[in-house]
Amino acid sequence: MQGVLKEVVARRELLGILVLRNIKIRYKESVLGFLWTMMGPVFMILIYAFFLRLMKFQMGIPVLVSGIFVWQYLAMCLGDSPHAIIGSSNLVKKASFPRILLPLSTAFANFVNFLLSMVIVVVFVRFYGCHFGPVGLLPLAILTHVALCVGVSLILSALNVFFRDVQHIVGLLGMAWFFLTPVIYDVSLLGQFTTNPVLLRAFFANPMTGVICLYRGALLDAPLPDPASIALSVGVAWLVFVVGVAMFQRLQWRFADEM
Repeated sequence: MQGVLKEVVARRELLGILVLRNIKIRYKESVLGFLWTMMGPVFMILIYAFFLRLMKFQMGIPVLVSGIFVWQYLAMCLGDSPHAIIGSSNLVKKASFPRILLPLSTAFANFVNFLLSMVIVVVFVRFYGCHFGPVGLLPLAILTHVALCVGVSLILSALNVFFRDVQHIVGLLGMAWFFLTPVIYDVSLLGQFTTNPVLLRAFFANPMTGVICLYRGALLDAPLPDPASIALSVGVAWLVFVVGVAMFQRLQWRFADEM
């Protein structure tokens, strides 16, 4: 792990170039450019808000907005990371090229988009009259969020080299993950489905559950679940990061042979 961090730091300028390249590719020949990053979540918000209101499902719009914008970062990584390695075969076949920079650049490019979108979320929740929660929650939420997305990107980018079906399976699993995460509903509603403490705790084995709770606690001053539940989500997120780095390091030497 320490060797990987040293390599990334040593090649930080190259990483920056790759991040910039990914951002340019995303908006190449696009009239609206970065605005598409915001328009997607905005349309999702409008659609879900309409149907939630139609179904008389009571939930504050800021809760919905925060959930969708936080989910969007992971969704972009799920969509882009399977192509991070197979889409750059010319670089992968160069023995001296640090392959880990490819999925990292994908995750960080999406993080740039997420941060810029987050500015809109902050402005919106303040305009809506929401109060910020404890300041320390936001750095914890962002670091854990990034660790999870980087770990997922490393795992998917490596697996898709050997099993090309991964890129198709991710879409289905991502949909299931979305509905198992309190994106369009508040985490307090979980108690209406079950009172079993083991099942309730199991929801927090989903790392995105704790991440979204932390964001809502920071941006909306929403009450947080018990510390043990949050710690479980945070721990699983960082475990995914560690597993992602280890798996990528173990498999990367076979990438060129599979291209």
